[in-house]
Amino acid sequence: MSQAQLMDGAGLARRIVEETAQRAADLKDRTGASPCLATVLVGEDPASVTYVRMKQNRSRRAGIESRHVALPAGTTTAELVDTLATLSDDPTVHGILLQHPVGPHIDERAAFEAIAPEKDVDGVTLSSYSAMSFGLPGFVSCTPGGIMRLLDAYDVDPAGKRAVVVGRSAILGKPVGMLLLGRDATVTYCHSRTTELSSVVREADIVVAAVGRPRLIRGEDIKPGAVVIDAGYNPGNVGDVDFDTARDRASLITPVPGGVGPMTIAVLLEQTVTAAERLRRPPGRLAGSPSANQLATAPR
Repeated sequence: MSQAQLMDGAGLARRIVEETAQRAADLKDRTGASPCLATVLVGEDPASVTYVRMKQNRSRRAGIESRHVALPAGTTTAELVDTLATLSDDPTVHGILLQHPVGPHIDERAAFEAIAPEKDVDGVTLSSYSAMSFGLPGFVSCTPGGIMRLLDAYDVDPAGKRAVVVGRSAILGKPVGMLLLGRDATVTYCHSRTTELSSVVREADIVVAAVGRPRLIRGEDIKPGAVVIDAGYNPGNVGDVDFDTARDRASLITPVPGGVGPMTIAVLLEQTVTAAERLRRPPGRLAGSPSANQLATAPR
């Protein structure tokens, strides 16, 4: 069997960002206002500082204004919630990104829930998770959304396929499983307490590795011809999949870096412009919010 084709997330992300930049320019021409993404960072963790700076730079290149709120490491949950609530009420802010993790002393879920759903462009609130789970309009978690866009770009239809998600985080593992289920895949979740993980993964037509453990998934764990999505990122540019051995068995595989990572930021920027477009529309029911009929006819 020949080596797997690489899924070029970097190239696809560039195309998405180019389209997003055009939409941002069109919005400014129509309304005089550019989309605005507010980033909130608690403390000065070097990796988080780097991520936020990268997102700010890419936002500006896409015609999206960037507003950064830097809070001290000792910020309390109440103070963070107040900051996010203020941004949610600010009509000049269209999207809000809370860089996580925020520190063990903060109730991260309470902080996320302070973000207005219509500005939750990172897809971290319970409202967004519900929308993903029920197949309703709303913002997706950015990495899962990027994964689904990659599958579509490479003509991978999840319907009827066995998908195994290794990882159960609230912003990656759980939502990507729900998005795959919504596309008629049969989804199995695995995690740190899964016994005989290799035997479960070997049954998968689609593998999503999102557990944060370097090279956990080995080549011999991959079903020949499977699609392998490596959403892990560990020190040394190493993913959760042993790339060299997995590539000999998979049909499609994402590299690390250059696979899932660029898609995450592209979806964040795209959703920020979508939020701005919706919030700049005339008053009435928010565009994209579910109607009673949509709730009644959600997929079963």
